Amino acid sequence: MNELVINAENKIVGRLSSSVAKRLLLGDKIIIINAEKGIITGDPKSILRKYKGRLQIRTATAPWKGPLHQRMPDRFLRRIIRGMLPWDTPRGRTAYERLKVYMGTPKHLKDVPIESLPKIECKTIRKKVYLSEICKEIGWSPSKRE
Repeated sequence: MNELVINAENKIVGRLSSSVAKRLLLGDKIIIINAEKGIITGDPKSILRKYKGRLQIRTATAPWKGPLHQRMPDRFLRRIIRGMLPWDTPRGRTAYERLKVYMGTPKHLKDVPIESLPKIECKTIRKKVYLSEICKEIGWSPSKRE
């Protein structure tokens, strides 16, 4: 079992998530750092409208029961990856347990070599939104966590 550290800075979140989900299913243990610097490509206004609209989805009888909407960038990215795993099977759940996502770089991971994924770099795309911007719009305030 390999332990990989992946930097999400300037990476397209969808492509990152699909490659991470595949590696988790293959048995790797994956740690993602700098989750708040991940990128979703597309028109910023429509992306923000989409995620704000999702906050309105709830059950009529017991809205406190869910669905729960993640607002912190690390949990937001973790939830995206969970959507790409077979969550209903034991294989998918154990794969999900092998995933850790952090905002920033923790002290214990400063000296660890970082895996590079060149195909998911976002260099020249003009229409993009960072995960931190999306999360701020849907109710996350950075000062609460730190």
